[in-house]
Formats: sequence, C-alpha cells, structure tokens
Amino acid sequence: MFRLFWVIAVAVIIAGATPGSIQAQTMLPGMGANSADAEAAPIPEEMTPDAINAMVARMSDDEVRDFLLQRLDSVAVAEGKKAENLSGLDRIANLWNALITPTTNAFKKLPVLLSTQVKAYKNFSEAYGGNNGVVKMLSLIAILLAVAFAVEYAVKKWLVRSKNPEITGSSEGLREAVVFLLKRFLREIFGLVVFYIVLRVIGRLVLSPQQIMFAAPFVSYLIWMPRLAGAFSRFLMAPHRADLRLVNVSDHWARFIHRHLVGIVLLGGVTFFLGNFNFANGILTGETLITFWLDSGVYIYIAYVFWFARDGLSEMMRGTDTDNTRFDEIVARAYPYFGIAVAASTWALVSTLAGLGQLEQIFKGAHYTTMFLLLITPVIDSGIRGLVKHLVPPMQGEGPIAEQAYYATKRSYVRTGRVIALGFILSLIARAWDFSLLGLLQDRGGIADNLFSFAMTAIVGYVAYEGVSLWINRRLAAEFTALGMSKEDADNEMGGGGGSRLSTVLPLALVSAQTTIIVIFGLLAIGNLGVDITPLLAGAGIAGLAIGFGAQKLVGDVVSGIFFLVDDAFRTGEYVEIDGTMGAVEKISIRSMQLRHHRGPVHTIPYGEIPKLTNYSRDWVIMKLKFTVPFDTDPNKVKKLFKKIGQEMLQDDLFKEDFLQPFKSQGVFDFDDVGMIVRGKFMAKPGKQFTIRKEIYNKVKAAFAENDIDFARREVRVALPKTEAVGKMSDAEKAALTAGAAAAAPQQQEQGPTKAPKGPD
Repeated sequence: MFRLFWVIAVAVIIAGATPGSIQAQTMLPGMGANSADAEAAPIPEEMTPDAINAMVARMSDDEVRDFLLQRLDSVAVAEGKKAENLSGLDRIANLWNALITPTTNAFKKLPVLLSTQVKAYKNFSEAYGGNNGVVKMLSLIAILLAVAFAVEYAVKKWLVRSKNPEITGSSEGLREAVVFLLKRFLREIFGLVVFYIVLRVIGRLVLSPQQIMFAAPFVSYLIWMPRLAGAFSRFLMAPHRADLRLVNVSDHWARFIHRHLVGIVLLGGVTFFLGNFNFANGILTGETLITFWLDSGVYIYIAYVFWFARDGLSEMMRGTDTDNTRFDEIVARAYPYFGIAVAASTWALVSTLAGLGQLEQIFKGAHYTTMFLLLITPVIDSGIRGLVKHLVPPMQGEGPIAEQAYYATKRSYVRTGRVIALGFILSLIARAWDFSLLGLLQDRGGIADNLFSFAMTAIVGYVAYEGVSLWINRRLAAEFTALGMSKEDADNEMGGGGGSRLSTVLPLALVSAQTTIIVIFGLLAIGNLGVDITPLLAGAGIAGLAIGFGAQKLVGDVVSGIFFLVDDAFRTGEYVEIDGTMGAVEKISIRSMQLRHHRGPVHTIPYGEIPKLTNYSRDWVIMKLKFTVPFDTDPNKVKKLFKKIGQEMLQDDLFKEDFLQPFKSQGVFDFDDVGMIVRGKFMAKPGKQFTIRKEIYNKVKAAFAENDIDFARREVRVALPKTEAVGKMSDAEKAALTAGAAAAAPQQQEQGPTKAPKGPD
C-alpha cells in the first residue's frame, strides 16, 4: 500500500497537479458515469495525504495501476503537444526553469527540513512499537550483523592458503600480482555472498516481515554497497601493498582515493536509504527535499576528491609506459577537471529531470551509474595502455622499419581497446536508462536513436579499420623489409636484393582496405542519422563514370600496375631497369612506382609507360670477373689459386651464407696485346655480390703476389735482330731507338687494349 501511495503521489507531481487541480468528475478505472460507487467516491479535490490514502483504500491494485497509466499517458500527450508548439527560446526557458526549480524548492523547504524528519521518525517509531520496539529491532539487526560477519570471517580464513607474496617488477611479477589481487578480490566477493546469505536466512527466522522492510535497505545501502566498493578499490589501488598496486600512484594518494571512494558510495547509500525511509513512513517527496541536499553532497564530495587529488590522479593516468603520446599526456592532466565537470553535469541533469517531473530513472539510480561509468572511462583507458604494454607481442625483425611497425602495432592495440571500451560503456549507459539496444539500433524515430546508431556503427567500423591495419602491419613487420636501399647497397654499383612479395603488395592492400572500410561504414553511419544515402550512391556512380571517361590514362596506369603486381615483376627494394632507367624500387602506389638510382636521383614512372622491365635482384646473381696476366703465366696454376680462394671464402662466416655457388676459374677467356685474359665466376644472393667481389679482388691480388704472378701491364717492346748488336750500337742509334719507342707509346695508349665483342657471358 505504501508503494501504491507513493506511485499516485508521483503521478500527481508529474501531472503538475496542485490542490484542486484534479476535478471531481474524473472517474476511476472501471467505473462508469452511472455507477453508484462513482457517485459516492469521486476523486478528492484536496490531494492531501489523508485524501489520497482514502482514495487508495477504495481501489484495488489493478485499478490503481490502470489509473496511473491513464494519467501518465494523458500527461505525456499533453506535454508532447505543448512541446511541439514551443519555440527554441521557449524550450531553453523551460529547461532553465526545470534546472533551477529543485534548488529553489529545496531552499524553500529548509525551515521544515528538521521537523519533517522528526515526523518521519515518529511515524517510524509508532509503526514499530515505540522507542523500545525500535531499540529492540536495532539490537536484533546488530546481532544478526555480528553473526554474519563472524561466519564471513571464518570462511575467508579457511580460504586463505598462502601468505602474501613478494612481487618483482618483471612481467612474471605483474602476473603474480594480478593473480594474487584477483584471488583476494574473489575471496572478498565470496565473503560478501556468504554474509548476505547468512543474514538473509537468519533474518527471516528472527525478524518479522515489517522489520525486514527496514533492515533490507539498511543493509543494502549502508553496508553492502560500501563494502563492495571497498573490494573493487582494494583490487585496483592496493592501498597497503605498493608492490601489488596495478596503477601508478603513490601510497598517500592510493589510500586517499580508496578511503574517499568508499565514503562517496556510503553517502550515496545514505541518500537512497533516507529517501526510502521517508517514503515508507508517510513523507512524500515534495514535503522534504533532504534527498536533494544529500544527492548534491555526493557531487560536491566527488568534486572535492578530484580537486585535492588531482596530482595523484594525473600520475595514475600517465601510468608507467614510456611511449605515451601527447594525447595521453593531455588526458592525464585533464582527468581531474573532467571528473569535476562530470559531477557538475550529473547534478544539472538530475535537477533538470526533477524539474521536468521525470523521476523514474532517478529513483533507479541511472544518474549514479552514468556518472560512475564516465568517471572510470579514463581509468579504463589507462588500464588498456598498461595491459598493451605487457601483452603486445615483441618486435619482429630489426631496424627502423621494424621498430616503427612495432610502435604502430602497439598504438593500434590501444586505439582498438579504447573504441571497444567506449562502445561497451555507451551500451551500459543506455541500459541504465532502460533503452533497448536492439530497439535503438532498429528504431529511427528520434534523434537520440539515430545518434546512438551512428555512434555504434562508427565504433564497429573503427574496430574493423584498426583490426585490418593491425594485421597488415604485423605481417609487414614479420616480413622484415626496408623500404628503399640500405647504406651498403647505396655504396654499390646497383641495389641489393628486394623484399618479399607480401612486403610489396601489403601496403597497397592496406590503403585499399582502409579506404573501403571508411567508405562503407561512413555511408552506413550517415544512413543511421536518417539521411537518405541513395542520392549519394547515385552521385558517386555518375562521378566515377565521368572520371573513367576523362582519365583513361589514369585507369590504364592502375590496370597495368595491377597486372605487374599479379605477375610479381618487381618487389620493394629490388634493382630494376625500365627502358634505360635504373634504380631500386623505393615506393609503389596505385598509379606509379619510384626508382632510387644508386647515385641518389629518384625516378617516378607510371605503370602504363613501362614497355619492358629488367629485374637484377631476383632469386640469384652470377658475377664474372676478368684478370689479365702475362702470356707466360700457367693457366692451371691460376685455376688452382681461384679454387683455393673459393673454398676459403665458403669457410668464412661473413660470406658463406651469401654464396649459392663458390668462386671458381673458367680458364682462359681471351688474348689481347698485353697478355691473356682469365676469368672466374661465382653465384650469390642478390645484393651480396658486390661485397663478395671486393673480397675476391683482395684475395686474388694477395695470392698472385705470393706465387710470383704479375698482372699484365701495357708496355712498348723493341725487337732487335741480335742481342750482341745492342752493345755495338752507337749513341745516335740508341737515341733514335728511344725516340721511336716514345712515339709508339701514346699511340698504343689511345688505341687501348683489344676488346672482345659484347655478348652473353
């Protein structure tokens, strides 16, 4: 009966009813105009508590429920019609009046605040048999609490199997700390469950139903809720165990936050309990607004904690990760002020709803749930960054590209976690206000529904975007390829070996996938706002057709590039030649490729302009080296020296992995005017041939010097008929001979050595 009494009072308040506003001719549900009961029992004009009580006494529960629904529907229709006719300024004025009305009324009720509470206690005392009955009931409740606490303590002691561990700063230590804190938290929760069960079972045996009506909210709001908050806080803050603490905060601030967190929950519990107590003892919501002051005190308490603990809260938000971005630092500094703003906004929301008469969700505590979720959102963000720091896979590969991929992967994990957490929090807030998630996603009747659908679509799209980016970036890091040439390759005559096929295709696949996701989910999100996307699709089709006709060369470049990639004609980092232009493939796009020449210039070549492509870095490279030795050199001796050098280099740790075939002699290749040309060759991995060639030159030079083999040099020889004639030559003949040799030397130098014709080696 108390609940029906309160419901009708709320209905009267929402309807804006004042004494005399409900007409006597309003009939009760189920009573016709000719009914004798209707004539005998009209609705009282003066809606005093006694009049309401008399009216309720004549009505059944079904009649009260039907009457309440009828009144609420009529009020909603009337308010909706009024709202449709209001201008923008009138709407703002109504919201402002709704915001300040509860505060104004609360000040007006201050003179009767104490007397009204005394009245509530007198009604409570009379209902429970006077002061002696109240003392007896409170004594029984205290005994029950003591028994429940004792059983809980015994159970928790029985569950404890080990002493507190010593935790190190390693990842293994973090795992041990989380496991220990989780076990302790579960023990506390299990203890609270045991406490509740014992209290409920014994309470039903000892207390009367009337006493249980008082004890149940007393235990729930003033004992259960603060203890549950303390268990969560101890899990996160570990106020007395710095080595177990999961957040980056000092002992002082950990204890301060833990202590006041429990205090805030306790004050909120007092607010709910006192409102329930007043209602149960005949004090209507409009008679005293003490719950308004207590509720406001909760927000002031929160603002106080966030203001005085702003240094500790900012440090907690920063965490211990050294890779924090500028955004992370801004969030850490702004978090205390964000908490104050959330508390103030929640107070304004509650006051406005109360001024509008929309009290149902306030009585359910939806505003507290929303405020709590908003306040812990940055804390969840800090926790996500901490988890990513310890759970992200280690860096794969070496070098700046692998390092960049590692950090990109790390940030992608963080962003994905943030978006998922945001979507989860939004869904919890919607549920707290009794919004059906399925209905919000399907209904397009209001702006709130559309905005929620837009947000959820954007969140799903972003998760897909980050998921694709994360997978491709990890594959790129695993491929361990550098975009462009290394310093060693740049010093060589041509670039080195290229990356894998995946390392070439994946960047293009990443851009294509990201663009596709953005377009698809962008259109879906716009559609969820109520915008018809059919004209957008038609316009995009027409624009695409126009671009196709006007940019045939561009389309040809794109199609040619696709076929080049399908044919695997080149990869990033490979050294290629395109119609006389040579360089390493440094970058590829949808339309063109960039070649970096080994001397520095960058050539950009559209795919459609590639008539033929020669790849110098694919699979293997054969290099042939030529050496000119005097005619009297033994070729077999040179062959043995080349074979020995090849075997030695195969044993060298610096080169043995780069050889595919060892260095060996190919015998005498040609003769010229200086001597005979001998040739050697080897097969190596692309890009490694130049380093091997340098080492072979050094070893050949050393081997020739050790075995008295000279390299042939250009010289002018004078043939004399007889050796004895040299001694009989006059000075004039010697001078003439010297002049002739001197004149022949420049001529031989200009002609150069005789070269073999070009052709395949």
